[in-house]
Amino acid sequence: MLFPTVAFAVFFTIAYTVSWLLRPTYRFWLWVMTALSFVFYGWTDARFVWLLAGSIVVNWGFGELVRRALAEDRSPTAASHNLVRAAVVVNLAFLGFFKYYGFFVDTFADALGALGLDVTPPLLQIALPVGISFFTFHALSYVIDIGRGQLEPMRLDEVALYMSFFPHLVAGPIVRASEFAPEMRRRADPRSIPVGEAFRLIAFGLFKKVVVSSYLASELVDPVFGAPGAHSSLEVLAGVYGYAIQIYADFSGYTDIAIGCALLLGIRFPQNFDAPYRARTLQEFWRRWHMTLSRWLRDYLYIPLGGSRGTVRATYRNLFLTMVIGGLWHGAAITFVVWGALHGGYLAAERWVRERWAAQDRPPAFPPEATALFQWFVTFHVVCLGWVFFRADSVRTALDVLHSIATASGPAPLVTTGVLLVIGLALLSQIVPPTAVRRWEERFASLGLVPQALAVAGALTAIDVLGPEGVAPFIYFQF
Repeated sequence: MLFPTVAFAVFFTIAYTVSWLLRPTYRFWLWVMTALSFVFYGWTDARFVWLLAGSIVVNWGFGELVRRALAEDRSPTAASHNLVRAAVVVNLAFLGFFKYYGFFVDTFADALGALGLDVTPPLLQIALPVGISFFTFHALSYVIDIGRGQLEPMRLDEVALYMSFFPHLVAGPIVRASEFAPEMRRRADPRSIPVGEAFRLIAFGLFKKVVVSSYLASELVDPVFGAPGAHSSLEVLAGVYGYAIQIYADFSGYTDIAIGCALLLGIRFPQNFDAPYRARTLQEFWRRWHMTLSRWLRDYLYIPLGGSRGTVRATYRNLFLTMVIGGLWHGAAITFVVWGALHGGYLAAERWVRERWAAQDRPPAFPPEATALFQWFVTFHVVCLGWVFFRADSVRTALDVLHSIATASGPAPLVTTGVLLVIGLALLSQIVPPTAVRRWEERFASLGLVPQALAVAGALTAIDVLGPEGVAPFIYFQF
């Protein structure tokens, strides 16, 4: 698929030229970047450019109204609360219509069918706009933060760039206006750009996506999940591990590229992944995986639900509901609901065990190293269990995968040395110390322009040689 590589490179080159070589005024830079971003979005899905534009204007308008409804000290009022609620309803209505219409209609029909009522409702064929979940979450955080008195409204052209900025438009990370606005207005000096960090992110991101993710998908994951009953238990188990690496390499690879490109344009995005597969608890996993979504769900869903301020049972309920809704955010399918419920249920159980253990105040029964290894093993396999439902096209397929792991026998031709090497090295990469990465970036940044260019060209050539024929689209484009 040429779009993610060629088109993105073209748009980035134009944006970089405008930003640093032409050195335009701030407002002209805003307009050019917004225009480029709209063309970029139109290239991915020209049918829904109007939806992005409408969301920008509507939420800018809500932001202005909410700010005027606040008290003089910027504290919320009844009017501002109602306006924020209206903005949430409008945004979720658009998201629900485009993303969940078919899911809810089918679910309703199935429920009536269980009661003996044979109903076949008319089902509209509604295409899913690329990136609608991401720019809707951006819009919601913008209006809600104004309503909380934590953010001043931005001008319309600033809101337009914030919501449409092409590096993060279609697959994140989820950047809040309070994070984006200062970076946008700062207009960094091109001589202060951390080139080593940016090129490391872009090169490693491309490697993870083009080489690691695509290789595992074609050689192992797609065949296994396409027909789990036709493969041995070792192949299916390896396929589950392979998908854990594939989705990490795919999604973190894209966000690394987006963060690196934005950094070269003078805008720093928040980190989105931090070696999630080294986590020893599921709570720690969510502090390391898709970190911007985790914080969004915490601040705009878990805490408003009550967080941990109520009873213990209410806290468990809030954890569970947050993860179920987070699962549904990923897609209109029961498999995502099950994935979210697994994570929510385990998070609640994990919290219960931790509280009970702390209350007993007993010394540890095993050496710290053995305890840490056991915690990592359990957490990693709970995450992998969730990935089975996340990847499967139905609950039936997910159950077939789990059944095949337990019962299937036979040879395992898909479990090659190359597959095992990629999975093993990917897991080992999670324990690389950040200091080693920083040292590499500093050495790269200290090189001259010609050695840097040669290093980048060499990295791109290696990625092209190692990558398979044809590159699958990014997994998170569908969300």
